[in-house]
Amino acid sequence: MTTFDEREAGYENKFAHDATTRFKLESRADRKLAHWAGAQLGKTGAVLEAYVRDVIRADLKEAGAEDVIAKVTEDLGPAATAMTVREKYAAFLADAKAELATG
Repeated sequence: MTTFDEREAGYENKFAHDATTRFKLESRADRKLAHWAGAQLGKTGAVLEAYVRDVIRADLKEAGAEDVIAKVTEDLGPAATAMTVREKYAAFLADAKAELATG
C-alpha cells in the first residue's frame, strides 16, 4: 500500500469514527430532551417511555436535531419556545459529550 492509500484509508476511518460519535451524541441528547419534555408535560412511567420513543422516531425524519426540536416545541405548546428547546438541547448535547469523554 502506498502512502497515499494509507492516508486515504486513515481519512475514511476518521470520517466513519466521527459519524458514529456524532450519532451517539445526538441520540443521547434526543433522549435527554425527550425525558425533560415528558416531565414538563407531566408524563411518568410507561407513558413517559412511550413519549421518548415518539420523540426519537421524529429524529428519523431528517438529519439534524431540527425535527426533534420542532416536535418537542409543538408538544409543549405555549409552555416553551423553540429557542428554549434549542438551548435545552444544546445543554443536553454538551452533557452527552462529557459523558462520552469520560467513558
